This record gives sequence, structure tokens and C-alpha cells, in this order.
Amino acid sequence: MKNIFLSLMVFVVISLLHMQFTGWAVRYLGLPGGVYGIYSILILAFCSVIAAIGLVTVIIFRKHYYSILRIAILFEIIYLLFLFFSRINPFVYLSDPNNENLLKVFMYGIGLAILFIMYLIHLVYSKIILSQKTNIDQ
Repeated sequence: MKNIFLSLMVFVVISLLHMQFTGWAVRYLGLPGGVYGIYSILILAFCSVIAAIGLVTVIIFRKHYYSILRIAILFEIIYLLFLFFSRINPFVYLSDPNNENLLKVFMYGIGLAILFIMYLIHLVYSKIILSQKTNIDQ
């Protein structure tokens, strides 16, 4: 049961990070309101669907998803697949360089940046668990 709650917590954190970083990217690029103004909310809804799929996957394959890193990798793989199948092509920026196409590049980059952040969190979490385990053994 522990890994289900851990995975739910990781999915929520990753979803909120995606929403926040996308909001920052839209603001940084100076894209107009309207569709781009609510883009971070759309990303949150998008990530909620991914989190539901990921949670079902973790429940089915419970023994394989025991670390933060594995859960984060699962989420990011599903996220990148959804971006790919949604026809969000980051390479279109090379042929038509504008801010709307740069946002597509940022969406892929944000996914990789969040995966790196989750890797760092995994390292810290592992060190804390390891230190607690060695204190109990002594």
C-alpha cells in the first residue's frame, strides 16, 4: 500500500510542477492570453489523465514501482508519448521559429527537467531512508 500512496504523491507533485513550469514558459515567451492564458490549466488536466493511467499501472504492477525514480520515469514516458501522439512536434520550430513553436520545444524540455528534479529528490529520499535504516540497525 505504501507504493500506491507514494506514487500518488509523486504524480501530484509532477503534475503541479508541469503546470507551474508551463505557466512560467508561457509568461516568459509573452504569448497572448486566451488559449495560452489557460495553457497551464490544460496541462494540469492533461497531467491528471496521465496520473490516473500511471496510478492504474502502479496498482497492476505494484512490485515493480517501488521507488520515486521509477514512478517519475513512468509518468514522463506516458507524458512524452501523449505529447507525441497529440502531434506536438518540437522540430517544427526549426522550420518556423516563433514563440508558439518554441513553447512546443519547452514542453518537451520541461518534461526532461522535471525528470531530473525527481532524480535529485530520489537521491535525497534514498539517503534519508538509508540513514534511518542504518540508525535502526545500530
